[in-house]
Amino acid sequence: MSAESDEKPLGSRAPSFIQASRPLHVSWRAGIFVVGLAVVVAGVIMLPLPGPGWLVIFGGMAVWATEFIWAQHVLRWTRRKVHEGTEWLKARRAARRERKKARGAEKAPADMG
Repeated sequence: MSAESDEKPLGSRAPSFIQASRPLHVSWRAGIFVVGLAVVVAGVIMLPLPGPGWLVIFGGMAVWATEFIWAQHVLRWTRRKVHEGTEWLKARRAARRERKKARGAEKAPADMG
């Protein structure tokens, strides 16, 4: 089963009564954009200051992703890259453990002698 098959379909997550009315949906999207922009700007401000800047920026992207397909694509790409990075780190740690184990096995007989 691929990761993409588990993902939600792209598109608006607005309630159906909001989607049914064009003026209401446009207002909803504008509100989501403003809230997401405020969160992203706060994250950018936090980058040089103490605080979880990148986490807040991705939080703003998540807000945008509730309405905008482009933000959903960005979040899916980011999620995929984070997953690939963690898998790479896990493989690297496992390889390091194996090398340490192999070095320990080589040194053990010499120490006993």
